Amino acid sequence: MIKDQRDFWAGLLFMGFGAFFCLYSITHYELGSASRMGPGYFPMLLGGFLFLLGLLITLKSLLFKSEEDDGGKFGRFDWYSFIVILGSVAIFAVLLRPAGLIPATAIMVFLSSFGNLPFRWKPTLILCVFLSALVWLIFVFGLNLMIPIWPAFLVQ
Repeated sequence: MIKDQRDFWAGLLFMGFGAFFCLYSITHYELGSASRMGPGYFPMLLGGFLFLLGLLITLKSLLFKSEEDDGGKFGRFDWYSFIVILGSVAIFAVLLRPAGLIPATAIMVFLSSFGNLPFRWKPTLILCVFLSALVWLIFVFGLNLMIPIWPAFLVQ
């Protein structure tokens, strides 16, 4: 009956998260209205959209086969990539205050790229520069967050 296992389980996961956030915001926060939104309005709306997206993905998995030849079955879990990427995010969290936003982002992107084998220098360095600049534009310039950009010894 299920034609694509990955989409089916991903859809159920989205539906579960969406339902949780939707119900949590309805029961714990004031919703308000579209013209005067309360603190629970936006999370409830996002949870509803996530639930709807999960429902569409689940229905797709029941109606259509996967585009891959394997029929959408799960492969072996890649522990190496998982640990490398999770570790790079943890290193980013540790380095953000002492190193600053731009170096911490560049180091995180560089280290996480080792999770995608084979490692390639040129695209990795381009991605480091691009994402560091994008993060600076969004969080420091756009949202005006007070995050150290460079290490303190470089700024003084």
